[in-house]
Amino acid sequence: MKILADQNMPLVEQYFADFGEVERFDGRKLTAEQLIDVDVLLTRSVTQVNNELLAQANKLCFVGTATIGVDHIDTQLLNEKNIAFSSAPGCNAIAVAEYVISSLFALSQENARPLSGQTIGIVGVGNIGSCLAQKLKALNVTVLLCDPVKHEQGLLHEHVPLDELLAKSDVVTFHVPLIKSGKHKTLHMMNKARLKSLKPGLTLINASRGDVIDNQALLEVMESGADLDLVLDVWEKEPNILTELLEHVRYASVHIAGHTLEGKARGTQILYQKLCELNNVEATKSLDEFLPVPAITQATLTQSYSEADIARLVHLIYDVRRDDGILLRSLAKEGFDTLRKNYPVRREFSTLVLKGKSQQLEALEQLGFTITN
Repeated sequence: MKILADQNMPLVEQYFADFGEVERFDGRKLTAEQLIDVDVLLTRSVTQVNNELLAQANKLCFVGTATIGVDHIDTQLLNEKNIAFSSAPGCNAIAVAEYVISSLFALSQENARPLSGQTIGIVGVGNIGSCLAQKLKALNVTVLLCDPVKHEQGLLHEHVPLDELLAKSDVVTFHVPLIKSGKHKTLHMMNKARLKSLKPGLTLINASRGDVIDNQALLEVMESGADLDLVLDVWEKEPNILTELLEHVRYASVHIAGHTLEGKARGTQILYQKLCELNNVEATKSLDEFLPVPAITQATLTQSYSEADIARLVHLIYDVRRDDGILLRSLAKEGFDTLRKNYPVRREFSTLVLKGKSQQLEALEQLGFTITN
């Protein structure tokens, strides 16, 4: 079996070597010729899997994307060609939620405004939005949820319409798929009219798809003097982003919100498990076998810890300002894709074991840290 895998997917050789030969490819430069005699294609979001790419795929039997989103995959075409398909739902939900939480604490520190008591609106309540909502319950904030699709399905009774959520929230964070048409279109969900209507001091976070916010309109609104705190991990027209917008963004990064070592590896593991299922093979390999021990593994808390101490713990594991600095310092020289490819190792909150006797440790466990007495 010949397996073609994106060069940025971790642990492919460790998981898939028993199935056959693994060859790597550049996600933005994959050609139809490279798929000749390939049995398995493992991609990430930068590769458009369409009729043009599959024109010479004479043996392809499985396509997997190590991502939650599937807007880059023509799933109908795969179905017509009888090619099995799997995405990796939920693989990076924890990572993206922790990206948002790191950003919230960084803004709280820099703006000298406690996070406690703020209202945070989450737009899109799938795997990521749900994970974030659960974590935020540990932080004494009010959470508003917007997901009209889930609401219509009877799965989200506390749904708040988008414009109402924008008006009521101190922070709004987007976790929606890219839908280009129809009743629930998310393409340019934040258009110029909505951006102009935002109240001063609002924080806008986008860690979903760049096209959810009209970047040119956002630039024009910011240049006109809008008072918004922007946290942007995703951009329109990646990798050729609107660089003029950078000077108006508090924290900018190169589409890496989900790129913890654990998050990326979970995506690989989910695709491995799917291929095992398709081939009636027992899935015997697990993440614990392959992940390295982090440099810092334990901390001890007294009963007197505060919100500021929680922020220090969060930033001990991951501080979004590191990634903002990398982008601002190196984008012009290295380019968007190179920075993304060479993204430094980042771990999740769960890698830090907290010791202590305070009942408040339950909140830190809900936030994602590992607790022990």
